[in-house]
Order: sequence, then structure tokens, then C-alpha cells
Amino acid sequence: MRLLIDGNIVLDVLQNRKEHVKDSAKIWKLCETEQAEGYVSALTFANLVYVMRKELTPESIGEVLNKLSLLFQFTELSAADLSKAAEMKWDDFEDALQSATAERVHADYLITRNVRDFQRSIVPALSPADYLSQMF
Repeated sequence: MRLLIDGNIVLDVLQNRKEHVKDSAKIWKLCETEQAEGYVSALTFANLVYVMRKELTPESIGEVLNKLSLLFQFTELSAADLSKAAEMKWDDFEDALQSATAERVHADYLITRNVRDFQRSIVPALSPADYLSQMF
């Protein structure tokens, strides 16, 4: 199973977000144990660094990237993704980019806590809890 992992799922674990960390960590574990192929957009990593800028030192950014690279495959942000997302004309361009990236990597699902933001996505969006309940 190929999954595009949205930034909120990565942040749930990195920031130990109490309400969400349990299910998001299970998604991480599936990728770590190769029960699923997890993809993360390069844009997502840039967004993570921005969100966590008060928690990360410049030295630790590389460490976080290296650790995440052990679990997930980073996919580049391409000009084709930008064009596709612009053509979608969604209110949230970043969500459209995630959807376009999920299509390009042939993801089976886009894993996010903001499922309603991806209602128009060709790749079905599921929350971690919904994915886990459907697959296991």
C-alpha cells in the first residue's frame, strides 16, 4: 500500500500531540516496518521546519530529515505538481499540491487529519484512524 503522508500526521508525532499521536505513530510504524510505503512531499518537510522553527536548531534540522528519511520516501516538488495544483483551483493551494503529489506517486491513499479538505482529490483521503480500521 502506497501512502502520501500529510504534514499534520508527521507533526502529530514530532510534537507529541496528545489527541493524535497514537494513531499517527501507528502510520509511522507501518512505514517503518514496510507494511506500507510512506511518501512525504519535500514541501511538507519545509512546512514542518517552519512550524517547528522555535523547537529546531539549525543543527537538528538535518537530524530530523535523516530520521524521517529512514521511514518515508521524500518526493520532490515538481513544476508539473505546481501546474496541476493550479489547474485544480482549490481554495487551499497547499492541499491541492498534496493531492497532485499523491496522484504523481500513485498513492493509494492520502493520510491526513483534514480529510474534508481533500474531498475533490482523485486519491482518496483517510484519517489515520479510518485507514487503520479499514486495513486492519
